[in-house]
Amino acid sequence: MSRLLDFLIRNRNEVFARSLEHMGLVGLAMLFAIALGIPLGILVARQAALRRWVLGAANIIQTVPSLALFGFLIPVPLLGGIGSRTAVVALALYALLPIIRNTYAGISGVDPAVVEAARGMGMTGRQLLWQVEIPLGMGVILAGIRVATVISVGMATIAAAIGAGGLGTYIFRGLAMVNNQVILAGAIPAALLALVVDWVLGGAERRLRREQ
Repeated sequence: MSRLLDFLIRNRNEVFARSLEHMGLVGLAMLFAIALGIPLGILVARQAALRRWVLGAANIIQTVPSLALFGFLIPVPLLGGIGSRTAVVALALYALLPIIRNTYAGISGVDPAVVEAARGMGMTGRQLLWQVEIPLGMGVILAGIRVATVISVGMATIAAAIGAGGLGTYIFRGLAMVNNQVILAGAIPAALLALVVDWVLGGAERRLRREQ
């Protein structure tokens, strides 16, 4: 452990830079996943006929091994290539399932009596969605975002295999060098980052549930 601490202290600037790269990949991927996943979750809550297809497609993406997904995306024009762009796309695709599923569950789980009361007050479908269903379902939606973010933090370590940077760079470098200290220099900060993200989003989720 002392050797690991010495390594982290000596290379603290690079470790910090790699951590920022890692958080940047996850943050950008989550922005895209949320921007796509929440509307899709609302869509499948409204259109039962599309539910099987949308959730089925997200399930299929989730079952593809991460390295295989990176490999599939690399030759795709505009989206692929070696580097962070492919990693962001892959991470966003992996994050879709929990976001779509929880958005659907959050919207569908609103008490029907509350929905009927809102309609009785003359609310339009859009007003019902933004003023009733999303606020009441936000705790469940945030739980999906929390799961997706933690998954993305772990998956982002593998993105170093295609030159996307991040803390996974240390893991792959350590494997090539057969050096446990270098491997742990990437693995431990990535694990700590996942725990911090889970704790922060978990606290926000519990606060929302108490307020509902």
